[in-house]
Parts: sequence; structure tokens; C-alpha cells
Amino acid sequence: MALHPDFTRLPIAHRGLHSRGVPENSLAAFRAAIGAGYAIELDIQPASDGTPMVFHDYDLNRMCGDEGYVNDMDPEALGELSLDGTDEKIPTLAETLREVAGQVPLLIEIKDQDGRLGTGIGELQDKVAAQLEDYTGPVAVMSFNPNTVKAFGDAAPEITRGLTSCAFDKDDWPMLDDETRETLSELADFDRIGAEFLSHQASDLANPAVQALKDRGVRILCWTVRSAEEEAEARRIADGITFENYRP
Repeated sequence: MALHPDFTRLPIAHRGLHSRGVPENSLAAFRAAIGAGYAIELDIQPASDGTPMVFHDYDLNRMCGDEGYVNDMDPEALGELSLDGTDEKIPTLAETLREVAGQVPLLIEIKDQDGRLGTGIGELQDKVAAQLEDYTGPVAVMSFNPNTVKAFGDAAPEITRGLTSCAFDKDDWPMLDDETRETLSELADFDRIGAEFLSHQASDLANPAVQALKDRGVRILCWTVRSAEEEAEARRIADGITFENYRP
């Protein structure tokens, strides 16, 4: 299914339109994005029972000051944790879908559950697919893990899915061997997994593999743009941008 045109028409707020006092991946950040007319990007991690939670990190330290891990806690306990010292709590995907309710496009990244972008992905993508079954707004799902993208497509073939990608530098991805990093950076899995769009690292858009997909008519999004200057450079190749810390 083709990527909805609003994902390229509207700038996409990275983890919502967050700012001081409005934490990333919070309902407040999503309301702010809706109010400003931006699309929304968010992240999904599983609670201990598999419930899709809207949260970026695997551990709770940075955003909640807690030493635990998201997948060790049930959704009720996670929902009581304060985000970045505010009154905002960690939302479930279900709560977020009710809040957004199709008002703006929703770009959902399922975080890798294997640890090395391998095949041990569990059932998170299936649970996301089930919750999106009756959602009627513009939505697309993506992941760095090609196996997750493929499995999500099998579970929800009617929902647009894409590949999140980057240069896969060794310093940033020390858990990957050289062969895997090369395969991923060359976007070699794109066709095999049935990906329908790409969301690529803004600083690596000169990657020939990105241009090759663009030449085929694949829609290219990018992450994460943090200034008007970066946006102007990214838009030389990217059809749409994910942004934070400034207003496009």
C-alpha cells in the first residue's frame, strides 16, 4: 500500500512535538503536534505482557529515573511512571490511538526486540497490527529490523510498512558484525521484506542505495532534522522529514 501523501506533505514531529515540560512520546507531545498541524512519529516497546507501550528506550533510566526495563514491567506499573519529572505518564499504543484519532498522520516505529536485528523478534509487531486493525487515520509502521517489517506485513498487509535505516556505523552498532552492517547499510533487504517506503538517517542520504530506491519511485523519509539548514539539505533527496528542536 502506498505511503499516504500527508506523510510527505506534513513535517513529522519526532516523538511528538516535545519541548521543555512536554516530554517525548507523551500524550501532551502528541496533542501539541496535532495543534500545530504536524504528523507524529513515535516508538513502541513491549510491556512484560506484550502490551505495546509508547516509549523509545529499552530501559527506564533516561526518561523516568528508574533502573528497570520496559519489558520487565506490566502496563499498569509503567503507566504510573512520570516522564521526565512531569505529570505525563508512559502511554499505551491504544491510548495514543484514541488521542490521535486520525487527526494527523501517525508514523510508528517498532523497536528491535532481537538485540542484533535478527529473527528473534517475538510478537510485538502482531500486537501492533491487531491494535491498528480498526484505526482509520493515516498510519504507517516501520522498524530498523527487516524481519519485523516482514512479519508486520504478513500480519497486516493492508497497512503501509517501511524500513528504518542508517549508515550502521560500527561505533553506533557495535553489536553487529561487519557483514550484517554492510548488508543493512546497502538496504539489501528492502524488496525481500515488502517494504513500501524508507525512513533513512538524514546525514546519510547520499548513500547510493537511497538514491536507487528514489529513482524507482520509492518514497524517502528521513530522520532526524534539527535545523532549517539541515532540512534544506535533506530535502534535496528526501520527500519528507522527521524533525525536532525547531519548527519547520
